[in-house]
Amino acid sequence: MSVSAIDTELLERAVRGLPGDFLTPLRKEAAARFAETGFPTTRHEDWRYTSLAPAIELSNLWLRESAPAEADARPSEVVRIFAADLARKIDAHWIVVANGVVDNESLARLNDQVLPGFRAVSVAGHSTARPMTGDEPMTRFNIALLRDLLHITIGAECSLDKPVGLLLIDDADSAATLSQARAIVEVAPNARAEFIEYHASLGANSHFANVVTELRLAPGAAVDYVRIQNRDSAHYQVGRTIAELGRDTTLRHAAFDLGGALVRNDLSIDIAHPGACVELYGLYLASGRQHIDNHTRVDHRVGPATSSEEYRGILSDRARCVFNGKAIVHKGADGTDARQANHNLLLSSRAEVDTKPELEIYADDVKCSHGATVGQLDKNALFYLRSRGLDREDAAKMLTRAFAATIVALSPVRNAQSHIEALIDERLQVIVGEPA
Repeated sequence: MSVSAIDTELLERAVRGLPGDFLTPLRKEAAARFAETGFPTTRHEDWRYTSLAPAIELSNLWLRESAPAEADARPSEVVRIFAADLARKIDAHWIVVANGVVDNESLARLNDQVLPGFRAVSVAGHSTARPMTGDEPMTRFNIALLRDLLHITIGAECSLDKPVGLLLIDDADSAATLSQARAIVEVAPNARAEFIEYHASLGANSHFANVVTELRLAPGAAVDYVRIQNRDSAHYQVGRTIAELGRDTTLRHAAFDLGGALVRNDLSIDIAHPGACVELYGLYLASGRQHIDNHTRVDHRVGPATSSEEYRGILSDRARCVFNGKAIVHKGADGTDARQANHNLLLSSRAEVDTKPELEIYADDVKCSHGATVGQLDKNALFYLRSRGLDREDAAKMLTRAFAATIVALSPVRNAQSHIEALIDERLQVIVGEPA
């Protein structure tokens, strides 16, 4: 079988082998729909720069050799050590999702500690939550093989004392692994909450993670959200975040991509009620042969509403990154204010970035703008710093750190900022030192 196609017979067998629960009919429906299309390929416009062939090959291997085995619901010791260390670095209420399975111990501890109005449950403890099937192939694949579901609710007028942290971590120590994780976050009217979504992976074997996060904001709700992706440099990840915004809601979202061999992120924002305000920020650092692809889409269905977006990338060696930001102003969405910007810094003549900010406007009374830049380190700035006694590598680190600092400063969850800065400094040590 070609590595470009999933083995549907193996997929159906794996779906039948999952435990029977309220997700069972949803899994079967999603698997049947996924079998009609399979994985997206470079023939699809939104995937023209990103091939999932390595992830498909790994998925078939896992379906053939490992899928029938029952996953251990308990995090491994190495995962527990990682989670404890992260909790010391970032002060948050942490929930651990290991290899797609919610850690009930961290869940119980969290529900006991957090303020009234907060509730987090897994599929085992909550049989009424329904995940969104969606029309995208990867969301169907996610549901088809979903073992567990995390459902978080924030009550009306609730304001949490510190962020809620979601540690999505996978352990590929004993075999090649494939994991599906899904979280639904519902924020009630006029509630305030901060979230940190942290992606990590461990182990020397191959791994592919497929993650879906759904945010549902009721009228007047405000959410600050930070996503940190720091997977092993040999692992793959596809992630989709879907946000539905009510009237007068605020969503500030910042994404930081540091690890992974092949990473694809989709961020879809639906503004169906007036008064919504969306701020999107992103930073991706890529070295070696890393491939990081960010696709964002904001649908302005009504006005007035605002969306602003700025993503930045730093690439070295043979890394390749993709940015496609699309804002669609639908007919009747007068009063929309939509802005996009993407800036990239190439430290090597072999690094490549494909950037495509887009606007589709079907209304008249709007303010919209977009722009992109791709460049190298400023030679005059380098000369100035070297004339002050710095060698070229230290001067380059200083300039790249300043370029990244703009996005870090805009990150909305302050509890995570110092850790993000440390991770960026660590990555820049590698990126700046690679061949030009």
